This record gives sequence, structure tokens and C-alpha cells, in this order.
Amino acid sequence: MAHIHYKFSSKLSYDTVVFDGPHITLTDLKRRIMGREKLRAGDCDLQITNAQTKEEYTQDEELISKGSSVIVRRIPINGVKSSSSSKTQNTLPCLCVTRVIFSRFPFSCSLSLSVLPAAYELSRDLRGSGNSHVTFVSL
Repeated sequence: MAHIHYKFSSKLSYDTVVFDGPHITLTDLKRRIMGREKLRAGDCDLQITNAQTKEEYTQDEELISKGSSVIVRRIPINGVKSSSSSKTQNTLPCLCVTRVIFSRFPFSCSLSLSVLPAAYELSRDLRGSGNSHVTFVSL
């Protein structure tokens, strides 16, 4: 059994994907990581980068050798520019679902990415009035 170590850029420790053979395709690696992390392919995509060389894997059928270590980032499904290109693109962070908790109200609600800008504006209004505390929690 061969393995690849992966970690999300925000995590400290590596997890492992186990597979048969001397290498795995980028598509298969993404599918296995999404399965282990309970992510849905329709919500976001994964950006995979070699941890040692910082090379980003971009071709779906690209082969990744056993024993490699990779860094994983969640990105919006419509994609973002490669880390080597301009960083001036105006995109929202990849928050597949966010729970917004209004501490003065006896409920919380889940919002999709499409309504996050409106929720953010609401949170600014509520924080400014001092009437409530709003917390965004990424799920």
C-alpha cells in the first residue's frame, strides 16, 4: 500500500491517503481527500501543491508519486487564479456553508456563499448599533 501525506494550509498536522500503485492521479487524490474530509464536490474544489517544491498540480490526469507530501486549499468551484498569477482578483473566500449566530436572538441560521455579502453587511450594522453580537462560523 502506497500513501500520500496531505494537510490543509490552515492545519498543523498531516493526514494520509492510502492507495495501490506507485502513483495516483490528481483527480483521484482530490476525490479521496474530499471523501475523508466529508466535503462535497459541488461546494468547492481543491488546490493541491507539492509541500517541498511548492509546485501546484493543475492537470486532472497528472500523476503524484507515492510518499509525496502536499498542501491542500479549498477554493471556490468556479476557480481562482494560480498562486503564480496576479493576486488582485476579487473573490470571496471558499466558505461552503457558514453559520451566522446572532447572540441576542434565540436561533442561528445557515447561509450559502451567495448570501454572505448581505450577512456581512447585516453584521456590520448590528455590531455598529451595539445591539447584538454576530459570529461567523465556518462549517
